[in-house]
Amino acid sequence: MYPEEKLVRKCLLQIEEGLGWGASKNWHNDVFIELSERIQQETKVLLSPVTLKRVWGRIDYQSAPSKTTLNTLAQFAGFKNWRDFKGTSGVQKQTPFTKVISANLGVIVLSASIMTVVFISFFSLKGSQPGTGTIDASQITFQSKPIAQGLPNTVVFDLDLGEIDSDSIHIQQYWDPTKTISLKPGQTLATGQYYSPGYFRAKLLVDGQAIKQHDLFIKSDGWMATLDYRPIPKYLPSTEILDGKLALSPEIINELSNNPEPMTSTYHLVDDFEQVSGDNFLLRSTVQNVYHEKWAVCQKTAIIVLGTKGAMVIPFGIPGCSSELGIMMNDVYLSGKEHDLSGLAMDFTTPQEIQIQVQDKNLKITQGQKALFSGSYTESLGRVVGLRYRFWGAGEVHSCHLSSLDQDVTVSAAALNTNKTVN
Repeated sequence: MYPEEKLVRKCLLQIEEGLGWGASKNWHNDVFIELSERIQQETKVLLSPVTLKRVWGRIDYQSAPSKTTLNTLAQFAGFKNWRDFKGTSGVQKQTPFTKVISANLGVIVLSASIMTVVFISFFSLKGSQPGTGTIDASQITFQSKPIAQGLPNTVVFDLDLGEIDSDSIHIQQYWDPTKTISLKPGQTLATGQYYSPGYFRAKLLVDGQAIKQHDLFIKSDGWMATLDYRPIPKYLPSTEILDGKLALSPEIINELSNNPEPMTSTYHLVDDFEQVSGDNFLLRSTVQNVYHEKWAVCQKTAIIVLGTKGAMVIPFGIPGCSSELGIMMNDVYLSGKEHDLSGLAMDFTTPQEIQIQVQDKNLKITQGQKALFSGSYTESLGRVVGLRYRFWGAGEVHSCHLSSLDQDVTVSAAALNTNKTVN
């Protein structure tokens, strides 16, 4: 116990109620990652998933939260700062964030926005394994199939619920517990809507217990781009962005620059690179940031590798903004507030060639002969199933080449080619 622990718990409870994500005791690693991104968007302060786990008591940690952490949590809960929270005895105030949550709780889609968008499809794989209880899961059928290529996409779920007789049967579409489909006993078919390509884990819930789950793969049908409006992005197919390089048209950049709120744009290639391990690969990219005005002054850029079991997010920005960066190596997250990430800082107004190499879960990032960063992680990414390039504002990808380091096999996504080639 520390002196203000009871007040901290009260603040955390208000945050939980405002989010509507269910009891925090059921939150998994992916939820804390999403919460970290939401807090950064609302308060402009990055609290790492590890810090949030400590505050919520999911990691054994004896010290009291720092003043910065307390102020940030209080602001996210709707107060000016921690002193304001204490002075009002925890009476929550309305902010744009809490108003939006209250008004749109049933329709908010927590998609791949800034970096976190990138991730919701993949960190869902780290959730708890389903229990069986008194239900014989072997007698239950739970399958799914997307009905189209590209995005948005409707997924059809085929079901045989057997003898289950409950008034609480749901399909959880991915990690977010609010994104569920209600079922009736005996129902044999249901549909769900997906707005982002990715590798999801769908769960069949009976009385809140996951009795069956399976992986659901929604591909991008080649390269595509999105302007990351929420809850539904604006889609740009390969015919609009691919002409020797990935680039947005002047009209789209103008639309983006006229948006009063910070906005990201993302290029996606989500497909199954069957022979490329997420723990042993080489990715060579040449990227350029072409919009760096107003809220995009830091030229924030991220290269994201999606796996069947996780994701890797490599951020970049100008030297003056390295404190705002945070690198994610699947289960390992490093914040620029607590670690020196200045090696990832550079000027992207001209094309920069970046090499990302992962060998046996050891990451090395280089630019030519210059080492930018090295680190390691412990949990496997699984197979590579996608690449994303995300820009605050707009950017271009001049080349992209992915290859496997395993054995003598090389599977490549040739430079900005929507088809995979085997060499």
